Amino acid sequence: MHELVTIELSVNGVARSLLIEPRETLAEVLRDRLGLTGTKVSCDAQVCGACTVLVDGLAMSACTYLAVDADGRAVRTVEGLATDGVLAPVQQAFVDKAAFQCGFCTSGMLMAATALLEDNPTPTREEVVRGLEGNICRCTGYVPIVEAVLAASRAGDAAGAARIEQGSENSGGAR
Repeated sequence: MHELVTIELSVNGVARSLLIEPRETLAEVLRDRLGLTGTKVSCDAQVCGACTVLVDGLAMSACTYLAVDADGRAVRTVEGLATDGVLAPVQQAFVDKAAFQCGFCTSGMLMAATALLEDNPTPTREEVVRGLEGNICRCTGYVPIVEAVLAASRAGDAAGAARIEQGSENSGGAR
């Protein structure tokens, strides 16, 4: 039996305390211990991007990221994107633009796109392509994926503008 260690982390906003083997990857812990199977494992070599999750807001390959390194960190998976059953703008854009076929790469693409849009809410087409270059899709040819990320960017920008507009209406204009 291997030595066990305790890690404390936040997964999709929920504090977790887990007793794990130091050799376990974050993908193994997410899938096997927490039942979050949206994180896919394909290459086990940090090449395909199917296992992409966000660790403290940065896109990481969960298949090679040791879970012990997530101790004290915030992890977000594809299961954490929707809020109260409402898809995040990037998820809705993937649906609207048919940016998936078999779906195996989709969670990794969504997480990479989320990291990109959180860092750069209005990327150019070239920035989207560069932001997704660590993720492989063998089905769609990438065009609908890039279109979906750009659409999500526009949707997020519109939502932000609406919030700003609503805030100015609520202020009443006088102080």
